[in-house]
Amino acid sequence: MATRAEAQTILEQLAGPDARLRDDQWTAIEALVVQRRRALVVQRTGWGKSAVYFIAAKLLRAEGRGATVIVSPLLALMRNQVAAAERAGVNAATINSSNIADWSEIHDRVRGGELDVLLVSPERLNNPDFRDQVLPALARDAGLVVVDEAHCVSDWGHDFRPDYRRIRTLIAELGADVPVLATTATANDRVVTDVATQLGVGSGAGNDTLVLRGGLDRESLRLSVVQAGGPAQRAAWLAAHIDSLPGSGIVYTLTVAQAHDIAALLREQGHEVASYTGSTEAAEREQLEADLLANRVKALVATSALGMGFDKPDLGFVVHLGAPSSPIAYYQQVGRAGRSTASAEVILLPGREDQDVWRYFASVAFPSEVMVRKVIGELDRERPLSTPALEPLVDLGRSRLEMVLKVLDVDGAVRRVKGGWVGTGAAWEYDEPRYRNLDEARKREQQAMLDYQSTAECRMAFLRRQLDDPELGAEERCGRCDNCTGIRPAVDVDATAAEDTRQRLMRPGVELTPRKQWPSGLGKLGVELSGRITDGPAPGRAIGRLTDLGWGARLRKLLDDADAEASDDIVQAAVKVLASWDWAARPTAVMGLDSDSHPLLISSLARKLAELGRLIDLGTLRYAPGRRPVTAANSAYRVAALERAWSPPEPDPIEAAGGPVLLVDDMTDSGWTLTMASRVVRAAGAPAVLPFALAATS
Repeated sequence: MATRAEAQTILEQLAGPDARLRDDQWTAIEALVVQRRRALVVQRTGWGKSAVYFIAAKLLRAEGRGATVIVSPLLALMRNQVAAAERAGVNAATINSSNIADWSEIHDRVRGGELDVLLVSPERLNNPDFRDQVLPALARDAGLVVVDEAHCVSDWGHDFRPDYRRIRTLIAELGADVPVLATTATANDRVVTDVATQLGVGSGAGNDTLVLRGGLDRESLRLSVVQAGGPAQRAAWLAAHIDSLPGSGIVYTLTVAQAHDIAALLREQGHEVASYTGSTEAAEREQLEADLLANRVKALVATSALGMGFDKPDLGFVVHLGAPSSPIAYYQQVGRAGRSTASAEVILLPGREDQDVWRYFASVAFPSEVMVRKVIGELDRERPLSTPALEPLVDLGRSRLEMVLKVLDVDGAVRRVKGGWVGTGAAWEYDEPRYRNLDEARKREQQAMLDYQSTAECRMAFLRRQLDDPELGAEERCGRCDNCTGIRPAVDVDATAAEDTRQRLMRPGVELTPRKQWPSGLGKLGVELSGRITDGPAPGRAIGRLTDLGWGARLRKLLDDADAEASDDIVQAAVKVLASWDWAARPTAVMGLDSDSHPLLISSLARKLAELGRLIDLGTLRYAPGRRPVTAANSAYRVAALERAWSPPEPDPIEAAGGPVLLVDDMTDSGWTLTMASRVVRAAGAPAVLPFALAATS
């Protein structure tokens, strides 16, 4: 039988000779290894949850038990966990999207009993090969199953990782004496209850379940909120103060565009930083993590892609340039800092535009029942359809379609097989109460995040209360935050520095990459287009993105306001973009696109650009009679709706211009409107079309 002394020995291998196993850690390990119980551990970041499952895995293997399966959500977390396991002499491997070439060998090692620990992403649980060939043996012979970051089951629900809900199926198929551990640092009462329901662990899941729920105070964190003003002032504040922050750290932004823009701005001013987002290649992510761990950069400017499980014990600061939409997400991200330091700075720089970003992400939540049933109806029970083949048959973008399919798979209405997806014929009910409750919870948490910014109470106590910390006293204060100490970071920014930052951020110009390939399946929608696009536009430009820290707010206001003539500052911004455009051939003419919402804005901008640039004004490319506004979400439906959307223009003026045509629109998102309109203009005789938009959505 495993002993505490054996557990202590493994801990020293894992964390060093000075590490000491705490009583509550041994309580969890003993419940799993000796008593074969199920456990839910809700403890703050840095408590040592990973030590519990690695020690338990090693002890169970010593007793001849099978491999421990750890379901883990992010690549950064998996890499850190494998490295930690190796330090403790644990044979560990991971199966994820970045090591596809190794999957077959790892599968063989699992079947051969060579691994102590296998880390898998929740999506891997429904890969047909893994599900049918590897998972049954794991479920039968597993020594322990661990669900790390278990709040993903509830807190983000279907709109983050629907595959987390699939874990309950794995657990249901386990042998009676296979222990299960669910861990998280960020769970309030609602999340704890939902995790218990989804996974069969935790309070309410049975009298024999161990629940270890500790206090969430982080004694090293110094929380502050800095109301520095608009986007330029906040960026200037960061540039002025980042070098005075301790050690190296993370600057979080709400969008990918902001991460790239802020990183570029800071680098221009001599700061060693790099951007890290969900679009960063896996190999580059690994290098950037290593650079931060080794203090080769002052900071990574990151989206939430750098979050759970990234383990740099001496991380000196976390700055948020924009507020996350919930205190739970905020607590999880700031928990990266100060894990082995006496003090770490945690600073929030909120902006008024944060709520626009929250609303956008909320708008792409789970679709309507009609749309979901359309997906089910298009799937055959025998003939698989791949996601690209299904996409033209339903009006959903690729990412939302994949999310719907995963939810339906978890619910048993569809099944993933080799070659794609099939229907199961099983009855399915739209869980409207669940989606409504998620939306209501999201709104409550957004309001709580606004309240955090303005509260006069202890900020750490505020966050702990949002997480239903069982150890929080009625009048408890941390004594470290700006509200407790009265010591606040300076808000003022040097006027010259702020203006310089504003000028840098307000430099207009975003490249618009043209579409190169037609969506698959257009023939099913009556459009005979396929393969490469050979008659579309050249690369284009926009003044800025709606999410930009510089131009974003101004462009959003411009497009929200009533239609009016283009103002001088918009025209001058457009001229600056055109002047810096490295085109192969200068345009000789300009044409505006017809618009339902901004016809005067577009036509006046086109006219003024014609005057200033000495271009031929070709007027407006008009909508065809009977044309309907395009509301389609996915690419195939958009192209089908835009086919024959404009009346062909007179070819004589276009041919007389003799050169490329500048095609002006107010906003571009998917790029299909400018692609399809450019084809019409080229068909009328233009040798090339140069798209130009006031704003891009991303």
